[in-house]
Order: sequence, then C-alpha cells, then structure tokens
Amino acid sequence: MDAATRQARLHLPLTEKIALSKALLAQAMDRFGDGLRLAWTGGKDSTLLLWLTRQICQDQGRPMPRVLTIEEGDPFPEITTFLERLTQEWSLAVEVAANRDVLDRRPTLGAYLAVADLAPESRAELARLGFTGPGFPFDPDSPIGAQLLKVAPLAAFLRDHAVTALATGIRWDEHPARANETPFSPRQDPSHTRVHPLLHLHERDIWEITRGQGIPFCPLYAVGYRSLGTRSGTLRQSTLPAWEQDLEDGRGERAGREQDKETAMAQLRALGYM
Repeated sequence: MDAATRQARLHLPLTEKIALSKALLAQAMDRFGDGLRLAWTGGKDSTLLLWLTRQICQDQGRPMPRVLTIEEGDPFPEITTFLERLTQEWSLAVEVAANRDVLDRRPTLGAYLAVADLAPESRAELARLGFTGPGFPFDPDSPIGAQLLKVAPLAAFLRDHAVTALATGIRWDEHPARANETPFSPRQDPSHTRVHPLLHLHERDIWEITRGQGIPFCPLYAVGYRSLGTRSGTLRQSTLPAWEQDLEDGRGERAGREQDKETAMAQLRALGYM
C-alpha cells in the first residue's frame, strides 16, 4: 500500500473508517473461515476489534470467530477480570496461548532462570533472539520475556491449531514499527496471514467509537493509563482518563510501556510479535 493511500484512509470521516474496518473483517471471515482467530489482549483496540466483528456477525447471521489471548505471566488483575467478564457477557469462545514451560515454574519478577533448566523449545527461542547467556532475570516485558511468553507461544498455537489468519487491533499511528503494515500481511514460520482491520484508526478514533457506542473497556483507562502491557512494565501517564489526555502531545501512546521492548519492537515483529 502506497503512502498516498495510507494518508487518505487516515483522514476518512469516522463513519467511513468504521465501514472500512467492517469490510476488511468481513473479507477475512469470507476468505479464512474457521482458520481465522481474533487476537484479544483486553486493551481498547482489540476489544473494539471484537465488538466490530460481533456487529457483523449479528447483522449478517455469521458465527463469531474464535478468540485468541496470550497468557503473558504478569497481568494487571483488572485486565484478567475484564477478560473473564466480557468472555461471559459476549459468549466468546476464547483460546489461550501460553508457554507452560516457563509459567508453570511460577517465577516471581526478577527471579533468575537458568537456560539449562528450560525445555528445548524455550532454549531454541532464546537462540533465535540471539541470547547466549547462562540465565536471565524473569521479566515478562523485557525482549527475552516477550520472546518466551508472547512470540513463542503464539507461533506454537498458530502451528498446532492450523490457524490460517490472525486478526489484530494494531494501528499505523501506534508505533513506528507498525507504520508500514498492510491490512492483509502474509507471514511465515508458521505460514499464515495477519489481518489488520484497524490500521487507519487514530487513538482518538478508538475512544470516540468506544465511548460513543458504549463498548466496555478495562477500567485502568479511566484512571490514566493510555496503553496496557504487563503490570510491571506499564506506567500510568496521567491521572486523567485516557480519552481526556492530550493525545497529540508527541510523547506517544505507548510512552508508559517498557522501553527496552519498545525499542526492540521491529526485531520482535520480525520474529512473530504483533
């Protein structure tokens, strides 16, 4: 997709942006059928993705696609509660990807994990990341943590469940590493297509739709968080609700996230991160 098309989509009226998102989602459901999953973190973007998909399914009599979430190892309790509540209220079929080799050890933040004690699959993921040390402190939001707890279990799930497409809530304006994404992006290892129906929405668009339509959202946004990651790696940027903050202040929506991982985003995305 060329730069002119991206700019045109970014400046569409909000009603046309919503219609475009729905059209992309409907196209994905037609094209991939049961092989499609909807990625859901409990954040505002992926929750809007689910809401738009439910609207299409209700209006057109389609079955709701299955939903995929990743167990990251250090969640906000508020996010866990929100996921559980909305799963019941919206009757979602939620599947979970998780690295049980690491998580079943129940490590605390900062606990030392010896590479030699990990399963071969986890050691192979560290090698892919270029890590050669004898061990590391447990930190789910570090690049090593992201590789072991997000990238690796996501790839394993897609491969083991023959998933042919994964729809995510990423946006062009969210992070520089995502600025050149396309609505349908073929991926390898494992082979599948990433579907990005919300690319053309701004952060302010997300809140205008969410609040205007009464879409549920995690209460952390109401107390100042603009972007949600792990509990240990996410800081509150303000005491104002996210939608009342200066969303064009130049700091970026993800300024409160763990910056080691943010800096390594391009590398992690090349390895399979969203």
